[in-house]
Amino acid sequence: MTIVRNLGCRPYESVWRAMSHYTDIRNQESADEIWCVEHEPVFTQGQAGKAEHLLNTGDIPVVQVDRGGQVTYHGPGQLVVYPLLDLRRAKIGVRELVTALETATVAMLKGFGIAAAPRADAPGVYLSEGPRTGNKIASIGLRVRRGCSFHGIAINIDMDLAPFLRINPCGYAGMQMVQMAELVQPVPEWQQVAEIFVGELLSILSLPPADWQPLDEDTFAHLSASVQATENQETTNG
Repeated sequence: MTIVRNLGCRPYESVWRAMSHYTDIRNQESADEIWCVEHEPVFTQGQAGKAEHLLNTGDIPVVQVDRGGQVTYHGPGQLVVYPLLDLRRAKIGVRELVTALETATVAMLKGFGIAAAPRADAPGVYLSEGPRTGNKIASIGLRVRRGCSFHGIAINIDMDLAPFLRINPCGYAGMQMVQMAELVQPVPEWQQVAEIFVGELLSILSLPPADWQPLDEDTFAHLSASVQATENQETTNG
């Protein structure tokens, strides 16, 4: 089974520290985990991020992070999924993981009657039919260290999209964002979307089925307390 955890709504930096530390200390016997979380409002700026894409951040904090790419926004009502996978053990390439995240999102959205597709020129998932064709509904930012993945994908479900107007999302001026709540009624529950998405992802990657387990707060506190510096990294973002 693949351990899956619902972390609830948490500050971005504590989750970032925890997944980074978990990646540093895991070994060949460590279980793969998938963390599903909502974040308190935050802009995250990737390693390639440029200040020119931060237009008017106001009172929302900006966190410089160790994934690839440019700036994005996280907030309540968004499903953020962090696949903490041993890619070497599973014989999964970085590009294969990106494609799997996109494909799982497309399949999940299709189940709710939403037509979407990836783009060849930029990671992520975009509406593919209707008057809002090209609007972005999911953003991807990954890092690979020691052959293991962290960071992940953010899917807009039912959130305040206004903060995206304060940035050039993923470095694209004028990129229009969209969410499931604007496209389907009734709006699906966050947990429902998470379970469907994770199931699709594990199936695509031929990984064991999900075993949803509660988060041990003491373990999380320990993981989020320290980050170890390491080398040999790959990044992908969009």
